[in-house]
Order: sequence, then C-alpha cells, then structure tokens
Amino acid sequence: MRTDTGQVFRLEDYRPTDYLIPRTDLTFRLSPDATRVTAVLTIERREATATSAPLVLDGDGLTLKRIEIDGKSVEQADLLMTPDQLTILQPPAARVFQLTMETELAPAGNEALMGLYRSSNVYCTQCEAEGFRRITYFLDRPDILSVYTVRIEALRDEAPLLLSNGNPVDKGDLGDGWHYAGWHDPFPKPSYLFALVAGNLGKVADSFVTQSGRNVELGIYVEPGKERLAGYAMDALKRSMKWDEEKFGREYDLDVFNIVAVSDFNMGAMENKGLNVFNDKYVLADRETATDADFANIEAIIAHEYFHNWTGNRITCRDWFQLCLKEGLTVFRDHEFSADQRSRAVKRIAEVRTLRAHQFPEDQGPLAHPVRPRRYREINNFYTATVYEKGSEVVRMIRTILGSDAFRAGMDLYFERHDGEAATIEDFIRVFEDASGRDLSQFSLWYHQAGTPNLTVSSKHNPVAREFTLEIEQSVPPTPSESRKRLMHIPLAFGLIGAGGEPVAYSGVEGASVEDGVIHIRKRRHIVRFSGVSERPALSLNRGFSAPVTLSVEQKADDQFFLARHDSDAFSRWQAFNTLLTDTLIAAVRHTLDSKQHAFARRLTELAGDIAGDETLEPAYRALALGLPGEADIARDMGKNIDPDAIHTAREALALAIGSANQGAFSSLYDSLADKAAFSPDATSAGRRALRNTLLDYLALLPGGAALAAEHFHSATNMTDRAAALAVLAHRHHGSHEATTALAAFETSYGSDALVMDKWFQIQASVPGQQTVETVRALTSHPAFSMSNPNRVRSLIGTFFSANQIGFHRADGEGYRFFSRMVLEVEKRNPQVAARLATALRSWRSLEPGRQAKAREALLAIANTENLSADLRDIVERTLA
Repeated sequence: MRTDTGQVFRLEDYRPTDYLIPRTDLTFRLSPDATRVTAVLTIERREATATSAPLVLDGDGLTLKRIEIDGKSVEQADLLMTPDQLTILQPPAARVFQLTMETELAPAGNEALMGLYRSSNVYCTQCEAEGFRRITYFLDRPDILSVYTVRIEALRDEAPLLLSNGNPVDKGDLGDGWHYAGWHDPFPKPSYLFALVAGNLGKVADSFVTQSGRNVELGIYVEPGKERLAGYAMDALKRSMKWDEEKFGREYDLDVFNIVAVSDFNMGAMENKGLNVFNDKYVLADRETATDADFANIEAIIAHEYFHNWTGNRITCRDWFQLCLKEGLTVFRDHEFSADQRSRAVKRIAEVRTLRAHQFPEDQGPLAHPVRPRRYREINNFYTATVYEKGSEVVRMIRTILGSDAFRAGMDLYFERHDGEAATIEDFIRVFEDASGRDLSQFSLWYHQAGTPNLTVSSKHNPVAREFTLEIEQSVPPTPSESRKRLMHIPLAFGLIGAGGEPVAYSGVEGASVEDGVIHIRKRRHIVRFSGVSERPALSLNRGFSAPVTLSVEQKADDQFFLARHDSDAFSRWQAFNTLLTDTLIAAVRHTLDSKQHAFARRLTELAGDIAGDETLEPAYRALALGLPGEADIARDMGKNIDPDAIHTAREALALAIGSANQGAFSSLYDSLADKAAFSPDATSAGRRALRNTLLDYLALLPGGAALAAEHFHSATNMTDRAAALAVLAHRHHGSHEATTALAAFETSYGSDALVMDKWFQIQASVPGQQTVETVRALTSHPAFSMSNPNRVRSLIGTFFSANQIGFHRADGEGYRFFSRMVLEVEKRNPQVAARLATALRSWRSLEPGRQAKAREALLAIANTENLSADLRDIVERTLA
C-alpha cells in the first residue's frame, strides 16, 4: 500500500517522456502466490533525447527477478530501485533496444484489487489508473501507446479460460496439466487498458455484423451456472454497437469483443480494449434477482464501456488531467443512447437529479475541482461526479451552442484527426471551432474553472411598450484555490408561455445573443428586452437543463404552479413542481410556514394528485414528479446550519399530507397499475411499476399501510416490486411484525445470492432512525457480508454513510465515530474503496455547530492515523483543509 503523499502532480509540468515503448510482449505463468511475468519491451529513444538520459520506469510493490538489455544481464550498479521506480542509469546508445524483465506477483494476496489479483478462483486485472505498474515496470502513463502481444500459461484445471486484449492468435498444450493461449492487439494502447482474465467461467456467445459486413464474435463470461442471467447484457451490447454506427458512424474494429463479469471489482466496469471487465452487478439480471433500475443500469453501463472503444481507447487522453476527455464524453454518449432506448424526458430528469445529488455538493465543498483538474496527489480520487457527470454536461452544452449538425461534424473531425493519438481538451475544443467556425475560448472555461455558476434573474413586463425584459446576472462562488472567477459562456434555454399554455411570440430581442430558444450569457449582467410582447408571459428557464447552473429567479408562486401544469418542456415542468416542493420543505424546516403558506401547501397536495392522474404523462415521468426531494437535496439547497432531523420531520409531514389528501385517487390508481402481463424490463412496463411503487410509499403512511405493503411484498412476481415493498415496510413500519416477517422471508429466499443480498443490506442501512447505526454494526458480522468485497461494503456501509441522513448524522456523533472506524478498517484491505467512503463527510461544514464539531473529530481521527494510504490521506486532508 502506497503511503507517500508528498508528490503533487501539476498540469503545467507535463512533458513527453524521453523514451517510447512501441511494442510490449508479455508472458504470464499464473500461480496464486507466485505468478511470473516476463515483459519484453521494445524501447525507443526519442530523437531529441540525449544518449545519456536514464530510463525511468514506474513500479509499485514489485519483486524483480531478472533484468536484461538486448539479452545481457544488467548489473545492480547500473540500476536505481525505489518502491515506486526502476531507473536504468545508462541505457544503450542505440536508438532502439530490447529490455527484458521478470517480476513475481502474489495475485491471491492482492486485496486492493489493482494490478493482477485473484478473486473467487479467477485471475483478473484492473490497470486504470495506475495498476499496470503493479504487474511490471513500465512507463505507466496514458501517452505511451504500445502494441501488445500476450501469452498466458496456466494449469488447465485451474484456468481453462485464458483471455487478453485483441484477437486470439494461438493456443495449445504445454504438458503436465499446463496450457497456453496467445493474444495480439494490433491497435496501440496505453498500459491502463491492458487486461487479462483466467479461470473457469461459463460463456454466452453471439455475433454482430458491422455496417461494413464484418462478423464480430461476442462473448460474455460469467460464473458457471449463471449464463442465463447474461441475456439482457448481450442484447444491450448488440444494441449499443448498432447505435454507435448509426449515431456517430463508429464501427467496431476487432474480430472479437469479450465481457467478463467478476464479483470483486472496485469500479462499475472497465473498458479494456476488446476485453471489458465488469462488476457482475452490471451484467447479471432476471426478473427474480434484478430490479428495473438494475436492468437500466446494465443497459447504460454496457453501452458506456463499449462506447469507450472510440472515445477512450482509439483516442485516449494525453495525461490523467484530461480524464474527462474520455469519461465525460463517453457519459454524454451513453446518456444519449439511454434516451433513445427509453424516454428522453425521464432520462434527462434522472441525469439532473444525479448531477445535483453528487456533483453540486462536490462543487460546493472542499473537494471542488475543475472538470479538468490542474493538480492532484492521487489520481484515483479524481474519478468524480465532476469529471463524469459535469464533463458530460459540458459536451451537451457544446451541442446546444453549435446545433446538432455542427456538433456531429466536430465529432467526425475529432475521430478523423486524432485516431490513434493521446489527445487533450484543447484538441477537443479545436475540432468544434474548426468544424463550425465558432470561437469557443470563453466557453472552454467550463473545463478549467471549478464551481457551479448561479444566475440571478428578474423580469418585468411593460404592456404599453409591449416589452418583456429580463435582467440576468451571473456569478460563480469561490472554491478551494480559486477565489476569483472569470465570466462563463452559459447557454440558457428559455420559453415565454402564454395564459393558454402556448408559446408567446416576440418580434425582436436585444441585450444578448438569442438563437433557437437559447440566450447566450457571456457578460456579468445582461438586460434582455423582447419586443412585441403584448401579454405578460410565464418564464420557463434552463429548459432541458441546458446548463449545469443554479437559478435564483424572482418568480411568483402562481407562475410555478402554472408551469408545473402547462410547460411544454418536460424537464422544466418537472422542475417547476420540484421547486414548489423544495420551497415548501425548506419553509417547514425553518418554521416559517404561515397561514398563506399553509394554503400554498394545500394547492401543492392538489397539484400532486393532478399530476398522478394525468394520463397524458408517462407513468415513469409521474413517478419522478411525485418523488419528494431527498433529504440530502434539501440540505444542499438550504446551504448551512443543517439539522437532518428537522429536514426528515418536514419531509415526512409533507408526504403524509400528500398521501392523505389524495388517498382515494392514489388507491384507485395503485390498483389499476397492477401487472396483468408477464414481466418485461422495457421502459413502459418499468414506468408503470415505478408509479405504482411510488403510490405505495404514500399509501403506506396511512391507516392500513403496513398491511397493504405486506400484501404487495408477498404477492410480488418480480424483484422490482418485492424490493420496493420491503423498503416501504422497513422504512415506514420499522420493527413491525410485517416488516420483520418480510425481512426474514427475503433473507431466507435469497441468502445465497450475493447481489440480491446487497439489496437487503442496502434497505436496512437506509432505514431512517437513531437505531440504524447499531443495525449496520451488527450486520457487518452477517455471514453474507464481507469486508473484502467492494459491493458488500458499498451496499451496507456506503449506503448508511451516503443515504441515511438522520442515522449517519446522529446528534450524539455515534454515526461519525462508526464512520472513522469503518473507513480505517476498509483501508487495510482496499484504499480506493476507503477513500470513496470518506467522501461522505465532504459537506460537514454545512451542518449545525454541534454536528460539525463531532464530524471534524471523526475526520481528525482518520487524519492522525499513522501510515495512511495515499488515497485516503488525500481525501481526508482536502476535506479538513
């Protein structure tokens, strides 16, 4: 475990290496405790590199057994070895030479799950970001592109399946029970995309014919006996391949494409060239074991990793500062895929909810950083919502500014110009400027400047002059290391809506550039005047969430109610209702409700009933609209002096008011939505289930609610309904006979299925209440729980930290003390997972003073621990700074 945190990497310090590695030949002799790796590297000195320049290779915890240059042993005096580097002090004077190294690894003992590890008797690699250096010494950075040829040797009984990147080239028997397989990847790639998998796995086979007529063999490998659970993943893969051809003109380039599902994995999945490795929760699914959300996640993540073949693999990032160039761009692509496969409006709302829940708090706290960071100490800690989700929003804004045709032309130029290269954000922006003739220099600040911009907006209408005026002012709050912010280019989509719900026409506009329903905010203050507007319109802003900003709008509540009923933009209609809910909840938390606001709340409950019964709206949309803002969302919007108990109380009271006011209508609609057809994971069916389960959550608060939820649970024919009812019982009727019986029945039915038991852990960890910390502590001793498995840790401990506001933020600080103990316990095995858990307290300064003090104590308890990993220390020190 690396504990050195002294080095800070800075974007401005980037320089090319003195040497290249155009070819890499690897031979693995697999053994759980003593795997031998022979690396034969073709080393090429750059033309500008002096012959006296040393060759400095990256390493991490390696045992070097042999090293040769051009077939001759290298003397110890000619080497300099540290825990993280191998330096050859005097390389040969020849421009090209061959370096051979043999290292020894112990995959079975690698609980960090980085480099080569062995889990459930399967050998697996994870090399992003810096795991390849745990396999052999290398120039382990994204701008070193090499053609890999790999030979894997293993005992046939132990590992009948031998996979690596690229295309298979040969295989055979070695005698004494050993066999081998050879793989060759003709496309140069960085070391972080190297992959190896070996073990006994079942296969689901299929094929895909590309647009040029090439046949690609497809394989999904899973634990034997689970092949039937990979059918949906295979279908999603084929749909992804076809979509990328149709929407971006991108055809797959190898003869085979393989996916492997493993049970121990730090991430969701990894896009290794031609050999994607997946956390099995994003591959395995059927109606008995997976929810509709699981099916949607499988579809999206299968697509995401496949789309990386061009945005990440064929064109990679020059350095880790450019991480958003592959991740943010590919998230944008998978969002578009999901929108086309399902409901664009529902998908957009879900995307924005995720962004606000995870990225906005990041921007508002001590871990804030630009979409392209300028410095880091541990790159693993920058796989963040800012890089992924905000990075996707920046790409989306480019399309909004340029239009779909110019955006596609820019993407085509990007693929043509940079195929086979390691590119930068500047390269990416330049192709859109060249394709469109537009200047995007101010817009590019979205990549370089941290923080969430706020737009303050006021409006007035002059009926005599027939003029409607908007005053818009932008500001970006200070973030760590950035106290002064530059002005952004913000594309603000808008609509002017008349009393009948129709668009209001205008004859002219001045004060800002307005194109295709978008106001381009470029200055600190704009006064935008629309002429020819005879009636006062309702103002719809940031339609479709055209920019990741916050809005402070002087707007009457009547306008918000009107927009919630009539806005033609589906996102903005949802946003209007969500804003009304949020404002009501914040007023209740602050005890500022008066008689006028009580009347406001009654209007709100009536509107909720109308939305629920509006058959012109998709059921999935109605389910999202009826879902109250989460407790963490309310806390974020309140900003400071947060009391989680008060937020929970206010939210429960509003839920009860909505349920009580609409009991009859909700009950009738609930009954009408019962499944009558066989289960299907399609979007329409999933939407009906989502709405029915949302109604159940409201009805469970009313008399007879526990019995209704228990009946829902016991009559469920699929995991979506079963898990939803169990969550309602556990959360609404904790400790009741119905809840206790359902939890026991679920455990009895699924105790041997780890992924389903994750749902059981998750539901119990999120039960609101003071007692949940004791429940979670006890469940860490459950036979189905394992501290070594990231999925188990995230489902139980991670859920408690991130999704249980009143349990985690207990006023006596017990949740925080449990936090520090668990983070340190996990860190002993897996520093990456521990560091991600530690981000749960990134917003600790927004809490009320008593909780602030106790949260700080917990963070200090971690910070003062000796020999912390680089991953964890980096997060904790930045959180405390």
